[in-house]
Amino acid sequence: MKRKIQIGVIGGREASPELLELAEEVGEAIAHRGAVLICGGMGGVMEAACRGAKKASGTTVGILPTISSEDANPYVDIAIPTDMGVARNAIIINSCDGIIAVGGRYGTLSEIAFALQKGIPLVSLKSWNFEKFIVQANSPTEAVDWIFKQIGLGQIS
Repeated sequence: MKRKIQIGVIGGREASPELLELAEEVGEAIAHRGAVLICGGMGGVMEAACRGAKKASGTTVGILPTISSEDANPYVDIAIPTDMGVARNAIIINSCDGIIAVGGRYGTLSEIAFALQKGIPLVSLKSWNFEKFIVQANSPTEAVDWIFKQIGLGQIS
């Protein structure tokens, strides 16, 4: 059996309504492509992305900073409690074939740094902008299309 592609969505626990809507669209697009959505499993961008994936009957995994799987947002299918706080960010990145950053602050920046160090494809959607290192997307569709092209899957209907 072929392993499913795992796409990470990273972003803050606190986010504007615009970012939440973008994250939800990203999650839905990931699920439509048959990939598993990996995230930090908490609120904000993570919850919105999971909600979008569930709309499209996708599978979601939350790698939690806490010790209890009960802390996961209600759209997480598989909760992995780490009790590691932000150190779990390395686990999130190492679990992904590609990463989409939506908004976010310093925790998201640490995940971006891990992805860049590991050479994992990364695209930013209204997140940190380091033009020399990070591709900037203008829409959820553009972000998901770019990630799938980078991992060699191109357009999938």
